[in-house]
Amino acid sequence: MTPRALKAIQQAEVIAGYTPYIKLIEPLVGEREVIGTGMMQEVDRCRLAVQAAVAGKNTIMVSSGDSGVYGMAGLILELVEQYDEEERPAVEIVAGLSAVNAAAAILGAPLMHDFAVISLSDRLTPWELIKKRAAYAAQADFVIALYNPKSKSRVKNIEEIHNILLQYKSPDTPVGIVKNASRPEEQKILSNLRDFTRVEIDMFSLVIIGNSKTYIRDGWMITPRGYKL
Repeated sequence: MTPRALKAIQQAEVIAGYTPYIKLIEPLVGEREVIGTGMMQEVDRCRLAVQAAVAGKNTIMVSSGDSGVYGMAGLILELVEQYDEEERPAVEIVAGLSAVNAAAAILGAPLMHDFAVISLSDRLTPWELIKKRAAYAAQADFVIALYNPKSKSRVKNIEEIHNILLQYKSPDTPVGIVKNASRPEEQKILSNLRDFTRVEIDMFSLVIIGNSKTYIRDGWMITPRGYKL
């Protein structure tokens, strides 16, 4: 959480967000009004948050990490656009720290060169398109960060992506997995492309797969930028 995000939470009259994310900041919430909904109710909670803002309440929508990276910033802006200009509330997007940045710092320096970020959730994106993006990113030798890698209902998606990546990347390509990045249960695992799916991976995991130059040394995952030493 950035200091600016913390200040926004402290100043808000209404705090909206996915219920598990609200629980993460429970000590900051106090007695203020809360709009909390579960998974797959994103439109409902964003609509309620916008309605609160239209009513004149200082309302904040909490997203895990950065609200503009698989968060609610885009949906909020889309909903606000549905109001007439004179009714439309002012919107401020407060920068946060995305899981990919937090995980990269824990692993070392795996994102020092070009990288692609891909979500393996096919709830809003066709699975065939996700597979195509993964294949192209692997062919281009990007470092690849995987969000939403595996859930109880999506156990095979990561295996399919694993097989696709093995077509274009060496099995020895370093892979870093961070669970609960920057939270008390944080866990760091270093593996390789051949073996990383044997690790227990869930929705709180962020997977970073290196490029052809990435290496592991002294417990750090490093992708060289190309400086001459």
